[in-house]
Amino acid sequence: MFLKTRREAPADETAKNAQLLIRAGYIHKEMAGVYSFLPLGLITLNKVINIIREEIDAIGGQEMFMSTLQSKELWEKSGRWHDEVVDIWFKTRLHGGHGFHQGPELGLSNTHEEALTAIMTNFVHSYKDLPVYAYHFQTKFRNEPRAKNGLLRCREFIMKDLYSFCRAQTEHDEFYKKAQAAYIKIFERLGLGKDTYLTFASGGSFSKFSHEFQTVTDVGEDTIFVHEGRRLAVNKEVYSDEVLAELGLAKDELVEKKAVEVGNIFPLGTRFSEALGLTFTDEQGSAKPVIMGSYGIGPGRVMGTIVEHLADDKGLVWPEAVAPARIYLIRLGSEPRTVIEADRLYEQLTAAGVGVIYDNRDERAGEMFADADLFGIPIRLVVSDKTLAEGAVEQKGRSSAETKLIPKDKVTQILVDKD
Repeated sequence: MFLKTRREAPADETAKNAQLLIRAGYIHKEMAGVYSFLPLGLITLNKVINIIREEIDAIGGQEMFMSTLQSKELWEKSGRWHDEVVDIWFKTRLHGGHGFHQGPELGLSNTHEEALTAIMTNFVHSYKDLPVYAYHFQTKFRNEPRAKNGLLRCREFIMKDLYSFCRAQTEHDEFYKKAQAAYIKIFERLGLGKDTYLTFASGGSFSKFSHEFQTVTDVGEDTIFVHEGRRLAVNKEVYSDEVLAELGLAKDELVEKKAVEVGNIFPLGTRFSEALGLTFTDEQGSAKPVIMGSYGIGPGRVMGTIVEHLADDKGLVWPEAVAPARIYLIRLGSEPRTVIEADRLYEQLTAAGVGVIYDNRDERAGEMFADADLFGIPIRLVVSDKTLAEGAVEQKGRSSAETKLIPKDKVTQILVDKD
């Protein structure tokens, strides 16, 4: 494998998620706020993405892939091109034919409301063309003044943007509820459901409220007030007596906690459709602006949050749904019988469709066990002269202190067939 572990994290990394992911060889730091995903990290990232994709597809989402380069003119129409409005732009210029960077100014996308709204003007003309629920996974660039906390706040990162385009407010509200339910399913499947809360937050200029999905963790940048019984929370930015009364909450029912925003959904109304001319003709022949909504999740940020929330003092701890493999198979010793049995077990499990990382290095047992813990794979299996003397393989769960022997000829039956 293209893989090396490190005993120590880079001195300039203070976030647990970045420290452990770098040490375990999942990511490589290019510069502050910019990371490359190495093979193990990409497997995990893609599993997070696929879970999101499945749930968004299930509510009618249609996936596309959009450009990163954005035209200045498009953003000027929405009033968001200038730095005093959006202060995290990365901007560049085309060649222009008279030397480098002498041509028209361009932006590297920090979000895609303008771009997708402009695309939709080519496809939406009649009420019969709506609703549309379009989404993509795309690299965003945000010139954060201070990129920190590893994958939790980057300057370059992948985002899932879903945008809804509806004819009426009732149609929008119906889909908004579906998206809310889909997000709850996503975070349950990612292993964060128990500690992730639907959170009322500011809707900015679009609406009174937006809704965030906040995962409780000590490194969180947000402060939320949680109602455990109702599985919801209020962000500190809108926490007031008036808001609590509107939501039917009492202060003595809420618990203050630190949290990381792992997703958000918010109404856009007609803010972008009016600015960019996205209208449709209704049944009576009248032109009306399309009603929009936006729904975001950052897969990399989710990955970092899982690490912050679940890792222990030995290393990563992945939920099985996103682990790069289900089993970490260790071969201790190089006796012919041990090699044959370990190879056979690897081939048998792989043929059964089980993801396996096979550690057949000639290293000390302690080093191999430490790497197994660092990688965070759910199940560790050990094949050694000692276990084979008992006709068995040693099994240990990543979060368990106990080991047990299982018959070597029944490993697949026990770990696969019973599932």
